Amino acid sequence: MAFDITADEQELVDAVVSIGKDVLVPQAAAADANERVSDETLKTLAEVGVMGLNLPEEFGGPGVGSVAMSQMVAAITEACASTASIVTAQFLATDSILLGGTDAQREAWLPRAAAGEVIGAFGLTEPGAGSNPAEMSTKATRVDGGWHLKGTKCFITNAGFADFIIVYAKTDVDAAHKGISAFIVDTAAASAGLDFNPPEKTMGLRGSPVFEFVIDTVVPEDALLGNAGEGFTTAMRVLDRGRIEVAAMSLGIGKAALDAAVDWAGERKISGKPLGRLQGIAFKLADMYTKYRSAWLLTMDAAEQRDSGVDFTRSSATAKLAASEAAAYIADEALQIHGGYGFTRDFPLERYVRDARIYRIYEGSSEIQRTIIARSLSK
Repeated sequence: MAFDITADEQELVDAVVSIGKDVLVPQAAAADANERVSDETLKTLAEVGVMGLNLPEEFGGPGVGSVAMSQMVAAITEACASTASIVTAQFLATDSILLGGTDAQREAWLPRAAAGEVIGAFGLTEPGAGSNPAEMSTKATRVDGGWHLKGTKCFITNAGFADFIIVYAKTDVDAAHKGISAFIVDTAAASAGLDFNPPEKTMGLRGSPVFEFVIDTVVPEDALLGNAGEGFTTAMRVLDRGRIEVAAMSLGIGKAALDAAVDWAGERKISGKPLGRLQGIAFKLADMYTKYRSAWLLTMDAAEQRDSGVDFTRSSATAKLAASEAAAYIADEALQIHGGYGFTRDFPLERYVRDARIYRIYEGSSEIQRTIIARSLSK
C-alpha cells in the first residue's frame, strides 16, 4: 500500500508541518490554558488553504485527496489538538453543505469558509440524543416565509463564535430518522433567537470551546439544506467522512506522544544507562509503535477508499476505532515512561492524555463504531 500523494499535495503537507512546528507548537499550551485558540492562528492556517482542505477547487478549496488531507490533519493535531478540533468542526459544517446543499447554498457559503472568512459549526447532538440522532427533539415547523426552529443542542464545537451553524431538526416528528432535515443558520441574522451558554469546562481540547445553545427563531425558506427529510442521510455521510478525520487526529496525538517517549527514553539515565535500554521500557515503545503504525495504515486505507467511490462506512469506523484507542494507549504509556515529570504541566504528556480522551466519544463512540463494524460484517 503506497498511499501516494501528488507533488502539489506534498508541498502543502510540508507547509502545514512547518506551520505546526513554528506556529502551533509554541502556542499549544497557552491555547489550553486560555481555553481558546487565537484568531491569528486560524488566519495563518486559512492562508495556506487549511480551513477548506475538504473542499474541491470549484468552491475555494485546494482540491487535495483524502490521504493528503489526513496527513495534514494529523500534523496539525500533533502540534496542537485544539486547533485541529476547530478546523475539523469546520469540515463537518462545510461537508454538510457540500454533500446535502443546493448549488446556490454551496456558492454562498463554501468559498468564504475555505478562505477562513466564516467559521461553521455542526449542530447535531442534543442533551437527549447523542448516539441516536433519531431521538432528537429540536423541531422545524413551516411558517410564512420560512421555518421556525426550536430546540436545544449541546457539545457543539465552534458554535458560540460560528458565523453559521448547520442545525439538524425534525420536520416530521412521526417519521423517525426520515423526518430529520438540516438548516443553514446564519448566526448574525438569527442572533435574537440564539441563546448560548458559556463554553463547557472540558477535560481536554480546552482551546476548542464546545457550547450548549437554545434556538428559537425563524429562518428563511432557502435555509433548508437540500430537501426536507434528507438531513439524517446527509449527517451520516458527513460523519463517515468525519470519522476518518478523527482517526487522523488520533494519529497526530499518537505520534507526538510516541516521539516524546522515544526521546525521553534515550535521554533519561538510570544507573548511567538510557531508560530505553531497560527491557520493560523497550517493550512499551515497541507496543506503542505497533499500535500507531497499525492505526496509520487503517486510516490511510479508509482515506483512500473515501476518494475511490466505494462504500467506506466500515473502513472509516474501523480506522476511528483503532486510531482513537491507539492514541489513548500511546499517550498514557508515554506519560508512564516519563514518570512524575509526565504528570506535570511542564511537559505536554498530561495534555496529550486529556486531549486524546474525547476521540473515543465524539463523532460516534467506540461502542457505536463496534456496532457499525459488526452490522456490516453480518451483511
